[in-house]
Amino acid sequence: MPSNSCPKCQGSMSEGFIATEKSGTSAVSNWVQGAPDKRWWGIKLGKKAQHEIQTWRCGRCGFLESYARV
Repeated sequence: MPSNSCPKCQGSMSEGFIATEKSGTSAVSNWVQGAPDKRWWGIKLGKKAQHEIQTWRCGRCGFLESYARV
């Protein structure tokens, strides 16, 4: 988790997330370990490690800072 101030402009940071669409519904995006295994139908994930992405946004300049916590 970042400090409460933006590293770019020292504005205030607020927590949020990046949404992804899956089968017509919204979900929180994940960080996936390793290079993408691209297939004709999309990306094969297999048993790769995944962690939900937590994102912080500066209210002054819009800078985004993301973390994939364990």
